[in-house]
Amino acid sequence: MRNIILIFVALAAFSCTDQLNEINANPNATEKPQAAYLLTGVEKQGADLYWGTYYNLSSTLLFVQHWARIQYPEPDRYEFSNTSAELTTLWNTGYATLVTDLNTIIAFPNEEANSNYKGIAQILRSWVFLLLTDTYGDIPYSEVGKTLVPKYDKQQDVYTGLLDELSQAAALLDASNGSISGDVIYKGDVAKWGKLAHSLRLRIALRIADRDDNLAKQTIASLNVADLIASNDETFQFTFGSSPQHNPQSAHFDTRDDYRISKTIVDKLITLNDPRLPVYAQLPSDTSVYIGAGNGLSNSAAQNQGLSKTSLPGAYFLQPNAPAVIYSYSEVLFNLAEAVARTYISGNAEDYYKQAITASLNQFKITNATDINTYLAQPSVQYDAANYKRAIGEQKWIALFGQGPEAFTELRRLDYPQLTAGPASVLEGKIPVRFFYPGTEQSLNKDNHAAAVASQGVDLLTTKLWFDVN
Repeated sequence: MRNIILIFVALAAFSCTDQLNEINANPNATEKPQAAYLLTGVEKQGADLYWGTYYNLSSTLLFVQHWARIQYPEPDRYEFSNTSAELTTLWNTGYATLVTDLNTIIAFPNEEANSNYKGIAQILRSWVFLLLTDTYGDIPYSEVGKTLVPKYDKQQDVYTGLLDELSQAAALLDASNGSISGDVIYKGDVAKWGKLAHSLRLRIALRIADRDDNLAKQTIASLNVADLIASNDETFQFTFGSSPQHNPQSAHFDTRDDYRISKTIVDKLITLNDPRLPVYAQLPSDTSVYIGAGNGLSNSAAQNQGLSKTSLPGAYFLQPNAPAVIYSYSEVLFNLAEAVARTYISGNAEDYYKQAITASLNQFKITNATDINTYLAQPSVQYDAANYKRAIGEQKWIALFGQGPEAFTELRRLDYPQLTAGPASVLEGKIPVRFFYPGTEQSLNKDNHAAAVASQGVDLLTTKLWFDVN
């Protein structure tokens, strides 16, 4: 009898354990992730992050005065805390989702992910780290994935590390190393991914140019123009589909109506007779002229501008399948113009500058040669070799419309256009130059967070980052 009881208890225990295992298993989760699915997910989630509400619409697009808030304008006045979703979503999504999934691909054995998967994953991871350091400054980088409490690397070291990582990633790419699936951006074309890697190196080299002129020059001189993004067809962008996989800006306007195009950029486009104005803005329903909304206003002043009397962002940007442009051909050309202006490479800076503006106009389906030449011929548009930062900075700001994160970084780096904070903003007339670190870092990574703040400066929106020298 005793033996029978023991057998019964053992069977019952085994049965309970088996049932608990079944209960704890998530039927919707993939127990064995696959590189193709992870890659698709990262591309989509990365585009949602870059083009979405928190990191774009409610923060960086307001900082650069591409868009403005006409209702609930607190973010337009820079009223944030270190728990605000606007300032923490990049950190949380970047580390917990994007970098984690990309590290998984990179760690796969070769039979599960060939070198092309790993090269692409390393390029995408470098892009995510670039967003993080551009936005916060010193960040966890070299120890991420190796410890629960990674140190914060200095921004200078992050940029240098990314230059090396992108070179290594490009070297991994070769069509003969095997095909890849799950790539919804470049459809498995590893040559285009290689061009993105080199184009990101060009972008980073200019980030450090005012701090480390020698490394910037050496990096750019090592690049072959033919190995960079070479047309609008090669732009690094994610093209959305129909609902529920549609553009996050379109999704936002499905249920809300609290943004308008900023008065700052509307007035600039009108002054320049810029043909992109009807692409960037819609005519208000109550008037036949484009009217932008003011940035940084009080609640009553913002609302009193009138929903029907101010211009919505252009219909182009609010289509469900509108692309999330992340690195355009136009930006590459502006970067080459600057590289020539800095004497890093030979060439004609003015020619690159004109090509960059033309590429931007073409990107938005403005292709009439007469219209383009008329625009370029205006004295207010012509290249100014004596102040290349102003010429490139102002036109790049226009070309980057909708790309809040990149426009925010270029505004700080080139210092043009020279914007003015709104009258009710809370930073004593200043525009933010970084994001707060998330408040959770003070508890989850306390010592390393404290060391970063001691090194970089007080954790404020107005503390300049290493690359931002003026």
